[in-house]
Amino acid sequence: MYGNTKPFLSITFAHLLSGLFAFIYVGSIYAFKNARLRFSKRKVNLPEGQARLKLQNERWRDDPDVIKARLLAVTSATLICCLIVFVVMKNLNRDDEFHNLTTDAWLHLGFTWSNALPLLITPLLFSGPLYVQFLEKTLPFQKNWNFEDDVLFRFFSIVGLRNYFVAPITEEIVFRACVLTVYHLADASRTKMIFLSPLVFGAAHIHHAFETYHRYGRTATAAKRALISTTIQFTYTSIFGFYCCYLFLRSGSLLPPIAAHMLCNIMGIPQPNYEISLMPHRKLSISAAYLFGIIGFVFMLKPWSYTDGSLYWQRN
Repeated sequence: MYGNTKPFLSITFAHLLSGLFAFIYVGSIYAFKNARLRFSKRKVNLPEGQARLKLQNERWRDDPDVIKARLLAVTSATLICCLIVFVVMKNLNRDDEFHNLTTDAWLHLGFTWSNALPLLITPLLFSGPLYVQFLEKTLPFQKNWNFEDDVLFRFFSIVGLRNYFVAPITEEIVFRACVLTVYHLADASRTKMIFLSPLVFGAAHIHHAFETYHRYGRTATAAKRALISTTIQFTYTSIFGFYCCYLFLRSGSLLPPIAAHMLCNIMGIPQPNYEISLMPHRKLSISAAYLFGIIGFVFMLKPWSYTDGSLYWQRN
């Protein structure tokens, strides 16, 4: 099948392919007419930090018809990226039977089961926020939890489908499975795969600067805000990408990074100071829960993330 003597792809070609995957994924939302955003060209001076109101003929990213078009676009782009991986692997192994090649591509893309332990690492990290939700009685089946609002409306609205299902799944398939497959075929080191490939994922979010600039008035202040927010987003999406790449390589499965991506989107960015300000009498226990999550994450990341037989992390 695939030997260990010589890389099947050059590292340069792997870079080009990973860039192509990002271009196809992001470009798809601009290629579809109904998926494009539309803003007024009028400049609006606003108080710093305040977004303007939407005008009548504009198209913003949370408009239902825009979301629907974008879901179709990124799903199509994801299928195209997977097809490109299949074609690349086919050209590298022309004599391989179709069934064997399909199975091998499936394995490279991480469409396999994993152990349960890799799925528990991210919830462990969120011990602090989960404990706060417990105190607020908003965890499932607690007093302040409501099935209609907290499940049906949140997860199965068009916005929920985008944020918690389609975006995490398609992004992990493209930016983890497809990108890491081509780097693996180029015999890239684990270090390069973990710390280099996520930069493509981070760069794929830069186009959000366009929306920020327009929503905050198309002024110099808006441009500054767009630059700062995009830099921050590039940074944390890249760091998150490091983590998801590590999970994918250690487990050999897409399930752990997809589950991590979904949970992070659900939980959002932790705000311990704000949570403590709401419940100052619980400061010690909230701090302890956050500390428990961080320490547990650090110590359990390595042992819990490994799945025996991982294609990408075979032990000698």
